[in-house]
Amino acid sequence: MADARRDFITIVSGLPRTGTSMMMRMLEAGGIEAVMDNIRQADIDNPNGYYEFERVKQVKDDASWLSATVGKVFKMVSMLLFDLPRGYCYKIVFMDRDMDEMIASQNKMLARLGKPVGNDDAAVKNMYAGHLAKVKSWFAGRADIEVLFVSYNAAVRDPRAVAESVGAFIGGLDIAAMEKVLDPALYRNRS
Repeated sequence: MADARRDFITIVSGLPRTGTSMMMRMLEAGGIEAVMDNIRQADIDNPNGYYEFERVKQVKDDASWLSATVGKVFKMVSMLLFDLPRGYCYKIVFMDRDMDEMIASQNKMLARLGKPVGNDDAAVKNMYAGHLAKVKSWFAGRADIEVLFVSYNAAVRDPRAVAESVGAFIGGLDIAAMEKVLDPALYRNRS
C-alpha cells in the first residue's frame, strides 16, 4: 500500500548488475509498494526476481503511467533517467558497485544467456565511467530530483547501515525488514 505522505516517486537505478533488484526487494520489504509486471521471471542471475516494469522503457514517448507511481517505487536503468519528465518530484536510489565486479557479473550473465561477451573490459569500464559522469552532471541540473548513491559492496558488508541510510532518505521504512532481505550468498562476483 502506498504511503500517502510520500508525494514523490521513488526510483531505483544504476548500471547493470549493481544490485538494483536487491534494493527493490529491500524497499518493498521496508513498506513501499513496488511497481513491476513480472514479465521477466526470476532466473539463476536474479533468483529473487528482476522487479522490472516494461512501461518504464517507453517513458520518453508515454509517461502517462507515472502519476500512478507517486508514493511507490520502480526500477529504471540509468540510461533512461534522462527521459524522466518534469512535473513530479523524484527520489532516486542510485546503486553503485565495484566496476570490475559489475563487468564480471554482466559477462557471466551474458554468457549464460548465450549472448556475445565483449573482450575489452577496459573499454566497457571507460564507457560506463563516462556515462556515470554524465548522469551525475545531469542530476545536478534537476531540482526535482534528489539522489542517494548506495554502494552494493557496502550493502553486502553492512546491510543495517545501508538500510538506515536509505530509510533516512525515503522516510517511514521498516529498517529491520529491509536488513533481512540481503542474502550474502548472492554476492558471487567479487573482485
